[in-house]
Amino acid sequence: MMSHSVLVLCLLSITVSSNLAIAIKREKRPPQTLSRGWGDDITWVQTYEEGLFHTQKSNKPLMVIHHLEDCQYCQALKKVFAQNKEIQEMAQNNFIMLNLMHETTDKNLSPDGQYVPRIMFVDPSLTVRADITGRYSNRLYTYEPQDLPLLIENMKKALKLIQSEL
Repeated sequence: MMSHSVLVLCLLSITVSSNLAIAIKREKRPPQTLSRGWGDDITWVQTYEEGLFHTQKSNKPLMVIHHLEDCQYCQALKKVFAQNKEIQEMAQNNFIMLNLMHETTDKNLSPDGQYVPRIMFVDPSLTVRADITGRYSNRLYTYEPQDLPLLIENMKKALKLIQSEL
């Protein structure tokens, strides 16, 4: 009789602990929000139209990140983007942010083709800033993980252009 109750207790504790482990695992995974992994503390707009509306209203530039889930270059860029404190703070405080996994009807957002990852800036006058480019002549608006300093510089440039043009 004794061994039976010990066995039941053992099984019970195993069940409880494995359920607990499952609950803890679930807890750790951040909710899948509009951030799609680019930064959960950033307020993301859902559509390009919504982004344009907020850009005009807030007088902050819109940053549009084109990406795809199954693109290894996008994943690599997303990882460093999400971990970079300076980028996250600027994105949170100074930009209207949008990440898209599809193309928009605005051809100005793909001046040199529809590739990913691609990051474009739109100023509050709703002008796509084709003059803010990365370092690759064949894909002007793409950034690789090692290009974060240039992306930071370009984010600052997008902010400066607004101040100087008002």
